[in-house]
Amino acid sequence: MLTNIISTISAASSTAIAMRIDIGLPGYGVLTFIVLIFLLSAKEILSASKYWTKSLGTSLNMSIFALLVVFVSIVIFKITEII
Repeated sequence: MLTNIISTISAASSTAIAMRIDIGLPGYGVLTFIVLIFLLSAKEILSASKYWTKSLGTSLNMSIFALLVVFVSIVIFKITEII
């Protein structure tokens, strides 16, 4: 009996929360943009310094690529939201 009540309350509260919260992807758009700019700047600065190694470049490229995918996804989502 108690588990039925708890599961009913849980389902009702999660439905209420889902109706009030948008999809989480665009919520981090500004943070994604700031980190992407920071990583691109760090790559340019470090590539000209003595601390540049191939593994550092690979790590930065993987991070930048992942953030570019997220950024493009956010842009596409915002465009489809407008249309």
